[in-house]
Amino acid sequence: MTTTNRWLTGLVVLLLLLAVLGGALVWRTHGDRADARTSQERYGDVLAAADHEVTAFVNLRYDDPATLDAVAAGATGDFRDRYVRSSRRVARVLRQHRSVSTGRVVWSGVSAVSPDRATVVVATSGTVSNDRTQGSPRRRDFRFRVNLVHVGDRWLTANLQFVGDTP
Repeated sequence: MTTTNRWLTGLVVLLLLLAVLGGALVWRTHGDRADARTSQERYGDVLAAADHEVTAFVNLRYDDPATLDAVAAGATGDFRDRYVRSSRRVARVLRQHRSVSTGRVVWSGVSAVSPDRATVVVATSGTVSNDRTQGSPRRRDFRFRVNLVHVGDRWLTANLQFVGDTP
């Protein structure tokens, strides 16, 4: 084998190694991007579910029982059971005081997430009016910690707690 042939053989081997290494890097990058996309979709789904549930929770009307049902529709497990059991009493109190609560989510953030569980902190801004306020809306801002579980193809609320100052 001549020097030129050895040099060409070495060059071909080097190019093959570089091609294999490049292919491995492309494959790994593709996998990383797919993982990142899955993770970002999970974050988005979790935030949307928490925002929807908290929005339902802070928008209750004494003259519209469906507002209570909206919370139960996004809940699961013991939280749902407790909420459904107490909803008749809550409806009675809302009617008795002619209470209307309105609000919207002003920010939310995921504090923990896995493929089947998540925790989200949500802040709302809104108003409450009732017979004690003579029907005049009073500002009410709330913060919640929402624990979610992945059930089927949905994220459902397993627990919802006020955090910070009590309302």
